[in-house]
Amino acid sequence: MTNAGSQTAKALPDREADAELAARAAAGDQRAFETIMRRNNQLLFRTARSILKNDAEAEDAVQDAYLQAYRALGSFRADARLATWLVRIVANEALGRLRRHGADVIPLDTAMDSTAAHVEAFMDQDPNGQPERAADRAQVRKLIEARIDMLPEAFRTVFMLRGVEEFTVEETAAALDIPEATVRTRFFRARSLMREGLSRDLDLAYEDAFAFAGERCDRIVAGVMAKLNEGGNAPVK
Repeated sequence: MTNAGSQTAKALPDREADAELAARAAAGDQRAFETIMRRNNQLLFRTARSILKNDAEAEDAVQDAYLQAYRALGSFRADARLATWLVRIVANEALGRLRRHGADVIPLDTAMDSTAAHVEAFMDQDPNGQPERAADRAQVRKLIEARIDMLPEAFRTVFMLRGVEEFTVEETAAALDIPEATVRTRFFRARSLMREGLSRDLDLAYEDAFAFAGERCDRIVAGVMAKLNEGGNAPVK
């Protein structure tokens, strides 16, 4: 896939460029529409995937959303980014698929209180009772272990005793023959370093989550273009 296909929402074009591309695509320029797809594929896939929780369903939703968008290009106005307009379309398509499957659908604009039960259930889940989470936990453990290994030696031993083995301050001080104040200071600093390091690791991991590049991107573009060329999908002027 080209570099354009791997752009994230942060790097999408400005509104003037959006309007120009949309106008060209609305006039029947399929290369312009292909450019639109490659620039937004990952964004739309991640949006659909967050709703449907299924890769294949999300891909189908993205393709159908693009077909809807193509037919409605004449109604696009550059009062918002093209990406925002497309996200609305794919989100509605994904929610519609959930409804057709008989799932309970919570509208995206409802109050946060409506998700309280889901949040509570998520927090109460026992990872030990979910065999499919074992591999995930092993990866997280390796990440934490790597970060512990990167701590300065003086901090590392204190963190291991206090944070991992759950020694008290008094027990740690006695075991290492250092003042209790030193234990508190080193443990506080070690925890700060761990949080900062793991936060950076997570930030990088978020960027890679549900990546949509290469073959997947090409497959979506090819599928949409094939359906467009079947006829009956001209943009509404």
